[in-house]
Amino acid sequence: MSPLPDGYSDLATGKVANVQTSLEMFGRPLLRAEMFDSPLVLVRAKPVDLGWYRALFRRIGEPYLWFSRLVMLDDELARIVGDERVEVYSVRSDGEDIGLVELDFRQPYECELSFFGTTEKAIGTGTGRWMMNRAIERAWSMPIRRFWVHTCTLDHTAALSFYIRSGFVPFKRQIEVFDDPRLTGVLSSSAGPDVPIIGVQGASSNTAAPSLQRSVTP
Repeated sequence: MSPLPDGYSDLATGKVANVQTSLEMFGRPLLRAEMFDSPLVLVRAKPVDLGWYRALFRRIGEPYLWFSRLVMLDDELARIVGDERVEVYSVRSDGEDIGLVELDFRQPYECELSFFGTTEKAIGTGTGRWMMNRAIERAWSMPIRRFWVHTCTLDHTAALSFYIRSGFVPFKRQIEVFDDPRLTGVLSSSAGPDVPIIGVQGASSNTAAPSLQRSVTP
């Protein structure tokens, strides 16, 4: 693979880019202290209803340009989330789904934390730490040797440090370039308010006051 040249590189019109950082751990870490505002419950979705899954995925991820699971055909998505080795959990508070944890055990002796996020109302309540502790417990209850995750620059500015504090160690950095999902109609023009739309006349005005973002890449 040829390395990217130093300096600036222009993106094609209608494209978005971010820097992904992959992190890993090779043993169960000590769990960090938990403080949260209301009782939380981790509920495994089994079987996974695709309509419910996509609605929660969108509600959590639309502000951060999550789109990958929204563009999948039903059969493709069902093959993933319906696999016994993939565990999809919702985090519930007072009967409402406010978080998503997806653990992928399809690679032997590994677990990927595929998706991890909360709704905006749960940010700053301690829900994320509670979720991470449950994810670590579940992952290392299985016969794995490696637990890994990736985050990106579209996420909360504290996402990387959150993962590092949780026991993950960065090991790889990548540049991801993709079609802006707001221009393809997958997401609304109001999604990703911190990332201006470039490619449609007048769309570059789609900027808003910065909002807190969470972990997990599209």
